[in-house]
Amino acid sequence: MLDSEKSQERMELEALYAETFKNLQEGSVVEGIILSIQEDGIMVDIGYKSEGMVARQEFTPEEIGKLKAGEKIQIYLEEREDSEGNIILSKEKADRMKIWKEIEEVYQKDAVIEGKVISRIKGGMIVDIGVKAFLPGSQIDLRPVRDLDQLIGKTFPMKIIKMNHRRGNIVVSRRVLLEESRDRKRQTTLSSLQEGQVVEGVVKNITEYGAFIDLGGIDGLLHITDMSWGRVGHPSELFMVGDKVSVVVLKYDKETGRVSLGYKQKMPDPWSHVEERYPVGTRLTGKVVSLTDYGAFVELEPGVEGLVHISEMSWAHEAKHPSKIVSVSDRVNAVILNVDRKGRKISLGMKQVEPNPWNVVEQRYPPGAKITGKVRSITDFGVFVGLEEGIDGLIHISDISWTRHVKHPSEVFKKGQPIEAVVLKVDREKERISLGFKQLTSDPWETDIPQKYRVGSGVRGKVTKITDFGVFVELEENVEGLIHISESGVEAPARVEDVFHIGNEVEAKIIRIDTAERKIALSVREHRRDSDKEAVDRFHHTQGKLDQSIGAVASKITRRQKNEEEGKES
Repeated sequence: MLDSEKSQERMELEALYAETFKNLQEGSVVEGIILSIQEDGIMVDIGYKSEGMVARQEFTPEEIGKLKAGEKIQIYLEEREDSEGNIILSKEKADRMKIWKEIEEVYQKDAVIEGKVISRIKGGMIVDIGVKAFLPGSQIDLRPVRDLDQLIGKTFPMKIIKMNHRRGNIVVSRRVLLEESRDRKRQTTLSSLQEGQVVEGVVKNITEYGAFIDLGGIDGLLHITDMSWGRVGHPSELFMVGDKVSVVVLKYDKETGRVSLGYKQKMPDPWSHVEERYPVGTRLTGKVVSLTDYGAFVELEPGVEGLVHISEMSWAHEAKHPSKIVSVSDRVNAVILNVDRKGRKISLGMKQVEPNPWNVVEQRYPPGAKITGKVRSITDFGVFVGLEEGIDGLIHISDISWTRHVKHPSEVFKKGQPIEAVVLKVDREKERISLGFKQLTSDPWETDIPQKYRVGSGVRGKVTKITDFGVFVELEENVEGLIHISESGVEAPARVEDVFHIGNEVEAKIIRIDTAERKIALSVREHRRDSDKEAVDRFHHTQGKLDQSIGAVASKITRRQKNEEEGKES
């Protein structure tokens, strides 16, 4: 009886003892009391049958310094007994459990949490919010961030957009907060924005055509043409990202939300009284700011430019491009030629600063005067001869030779060649001087040729050219005659080119000489007709003489026979 009572009492005690541990579930956070702080760890009593040891490495040096025996501590129960019967505890896991609980509360409330960027990985960044969380690249900012490494070590407010406690995954976003802030600012800005209003903003982005200004939740475009009254090559010359600027609202479309901004509009338009500051005829100095194929733009003051057309740069006509005369940044003297305030145009002249050499050209180069110069250029229609700086004369292709058929002036002249010529005509208004080269000698068509070549005479020459309308024949150097196809003597189906060949000699008859047109008309047909007639005449002449000779012989024979008959009768 006594043994059975003892056994029953033991069972009741064990049951009571076990009841004290029923809340000590593995994988849960329990409260313990620090018993002692040892070199290898912290001894903790959690009310179990044995104490547990927490590794010293799970505490920071600061935490170790603050620990005292008898204090309560929240601890994580991993195992109530391991293979050796020891209880396994963890302070780190307890802390993590606590943090996860707090994070879950933040997530459920859609509250904001601070996160420190600690490293960069593929697709985004790792952020410390008490535990490690993933910040995708698309959720870092409103626009893509080029240099992610610059964010490492910085702390930002964020929102938890996804979490899975079981897998230990947390995804956070900074962009969500930025969008919310932007939307609030946007609504405030839009409600007060008006055209003509001067507003403050921050340069957010710069492109080739302008700069985007953040006005507070809404971006406005400051176009490059509205940055300055003067010339701007690129917006970066005036602004940098992050600059605070004061701008004017030029246009605001409430439906689309587009805002056009102006910076130069804060200052008066320099073109408003431009005629008063730059009257026609005024001499001034300006800076060349750009070159085009047709001229150079000269800055007179910031925002006011004038154009020097290439034709107004020099009295000389040699320049094919303005860069041959001026360069960008050069300071040049010029004269105001015309002002168009409405068109915002000013015409300038550089050559007008110097005296016009054409004002005295008629006195220096009277018609009939013989001049000497160098060939400056050769064209299809003639040769330009430089007489002096800014003065050229033209020898037209028709005034190169009296007799020679010149196809191109380069057959006679070369660039840079010194030559003589005669002044034929001066047109000061059009700035032209006509020169003649053939006029250095007398016109052979008025003296030598009419005497040497007469209509009806026969000539011999070489074929130089065959055309659809006839054949050109060189009679002597620089003197040609034309055998028209109708005078070629070629009958169909034969063709002119089948009978005549370049370089072959041909005989013809001169049928017409036109000294005014400088033409000699030849005829092979007439020449052949004359030759045939001469042959017939020679034949008849020869035949007549033969008939006379035969008659004389016959008469002589007859007289002889008669004499013989008279002798017989005697």
